[in-house]
Amino acid sequence: MTTRILIIGGGPGGYEAALVAAQLGADVTVVERDGPGGACVLTDCVPSKTLIATSTRMAVVSESAGLGLRFNGGPDGIVGGLEVDLPTVNKRVKDLARAQSFDVAERLAYEEVKIIRGEARLVEPHVVAVGDRHLRADVILLATGATPRVLPGSEPDGERILNWRQLYDLPELPKELIVVGSGVTGAELAGAYLSLGSKVTLVSSRDRILPTEDADAAAVLQEVFLRRGMNVMSRSRAAGVERDGDSVVVSLEDGRKVRGSHCLMTVGMEPNTRGIGLEKSGVKLSARGFVEVDKVSRTSVPHIYASGDCTGILMLASVAGMQGRIAMWHALGEAVQPLKLGWVSSNIFTDPEVASVGVTQVMVDSGDVNARTVMLPLFSNARAKMQGFEDGFVKLFCRPSTGIVLGGVIVAPRASELILGVSVAVQQHLTVDQVAHTFAVYPSLSGSITEASRRLMTEHAY
Repeated sequence: MTTRILIIGGGPGGYEAALVAAQLGADVTVVERDGPGGACVLTDCVPSKTLIATSTRMAVVSESAGLGLRFNGGPDGIVGGLEVDLPTVNKRVKDLARAQSFDVAERLAYEEVKIIRGEARLVEPHVVAVGDRHLRADVILLATGATPRVLPGSEPDGERILNWRQLYDLPELPKELIVVGSGVTGAELAGAYLSLGSKVTLVSSRDRILPTEDADAAAVLQEVFLRRGMNVMSRSRAAGVERDGDSVVVSLEDGRKVRGSHCLMTVGMEPNTRGIGLEKSGVKLSARGFVEVDKVSRTSVPHIYASGDCTGILMLASVAGMQGRIAMWHALGEAVQPLKLGWVSSNIFTDPEVASVGVTQVMVDSGDVNARTVMLPLFSNARAKMQGFEDGFVKLFCRPSTGIVLGGVIVAPRASELILGVSVAVQQHLTVDQVAHTFAVYPSLSGSITEASRRLMTEHAY
């Protein structure tokens, strides 16, 4: 008998699961409110990284004078510099998002996955309602995602007070952008709009930006932001935001006020788990409303699984996809390896990028992990010198006794590409001497990874 699988949500946690289940012979239906790819493709990850790609290109050109390049004009008659045509930028962002959504839809159709547009809710343990339709399933996967958190009294209006899903409808570049929140999303978008030409103030409630990331990496990035003209307000907690005509005013808890033309709120995410019948079906939620799952994505109800941002476990598209795949492998009786968070690599798409995998400096400093560490500044790399890259480093951790690579942090242009080598070393339990004896292209930024491994071999005998 064919297993009937119903997936609520068409983002990475949903469509990746659907592909696995279909390939294993299940009858798969995906219910999605916004379109194939979900918020990740249509409003969040894909649009923001497309915008950031444009801003990074802008930064490269604007900082190219040190390489001997001078911009004297172009086909549009611009002299002395570049201008940002924000409507064109935003059109490209949205067109690319729609194209990516279409690609996801085509792939699902090829695997004969059925897609229903609408909002779903559980009405019985094995029954999901979509409007007037009632769909019965043997296995249900919750991949409902999350929504930008709203501070009470500071609700976005889509014009001056914005969440990141509303940025791509702006008719012109914000002159004075205040970004509230200095986590990953806040840092990425603050850096992007700074490079595009906005005057940016970043309001951080903590003593530095990226408070949960590697401190050395955060220090490099904050120094870059300050050098490029960003106003970083540390230890400044926002109490509220209000409009004042064509301006916004951000009130801080200490009584100070910050005025700008626009305010971008990046104060976290809330799971999309309310009002869809989870509690009545016996699905256990955390105090913050996230779906509780085990390492094979099962909820408290045996036939109901969950993946992605609604679980609150590392809000990354790669993790959502892996959770969804693991859920289907487990539900359909395939051999499966539980989710291992220590193998997850992540990247912050600032300029320079910040990528990491495995153990952290905090774990080493606290004594939770015994590790040797080496950190090579990027300016010592020949390729970095050639390309004018001065900010960044490569950091590696290894076990003192065996030399097994435990993790690493890379701050560099395209760190998201460079981290793969470290991720392979962590997952495959390679030693620093094995990495050191691997050929790297010369000159290349990846050569700093093998060089760091050689330093760990010679400076820290094991």
